[in-house]
Amino acid sequence: MLTCPCCGVQAEETEFVPGGEAHIKRVGSGSSEQDFEAYLFHRKNPKGIHVERWRHAFGCGKWFHVIRCTVTLEVYGAYSAQTFRPPADICQTITDKHPDWSWS
Repeated sequence: MLTCPCCGVQAEETEFVPGGEAHIKRVGSGSSEQDFEAYLFHRKNPKGIHVERWRHAFGCGKWFHVIRCTVTLEVYGAYSAQTFRPPADICQTITDKHPDWSWS
């Protein structure tokens, strides 16, 4: 179950569409081919805590970020896609369960 932070609806994952890793810096027009290649293809695929983009496809249609564990599928929280880093309360929830985790 995911809760959309934009409209507040809680629904099954099938109502949402995943969009890959969150907080990726886009490359500009003056970037090298290596930078563009890294932007397109070199993504994290961790075993554990991961920050992802999701879209509420069958709801409000807005994009947002979700922090979840790729092993247990536990969702730690969701927040606006216009936010540059996870909110402190979500980070605290994660570090309470996983003391070695840190947002970098």
